[in-house]
Amino acid sequence: MTSGHFYFAYGSNMNPKRVADRGLFTRGETGATLRGFRMLFNKRSTGIPGVGHANIEYDKKGVVEGVLYELVSPEEILKMDPFERAPVNYGRDMVSLETAEGDTWAWTYFANEALLQENLLPERDYLDHLLKGKPYLSDSYFDHLDQIEVI
Repeated sequence: MTSGHFYFAYGSNMNPKRVADRGLFTRGETGATLRGFRMLFNKRSTGIPGVGHANIEYDKKGVVEGVLYELVSPEEILKMDPFERAPVNYGRDMVSLETAEGDTWAWTYFANEALLQENLLPERDYLDHLLKGKPYLSDSYFDHLDQIEVI
């Protein structure tokens, strides 16, 4: 894949409608794989006890699938920061991804360590946003997401 400006969503922003509603202008989206990480719901919700939001952390045997958005300009990623409450709730960094068109680098978000907590579960509505990424995910990864326990 040619070098460009990309955003990798592994959480609720795997729902392309959600991303469009948030005002992000893209040239399109595709599936992408992030190796050496795992996705979990260990970022504490600021409003609801026991609720977790998606986060990724290093795991050399892990694999995270998600939606890769091609941004119309490098500044587009700044529009996502308020929704991710960056830099308070999440920080933003670049990751190397695999796609059907080749490897590329993209922005993604990592939860602030101070907000991490074990034994959290996503809400049903939140998980449903992840499941909207189905066209971009492998069947096995989608099935894994679909089996996640919710509050």
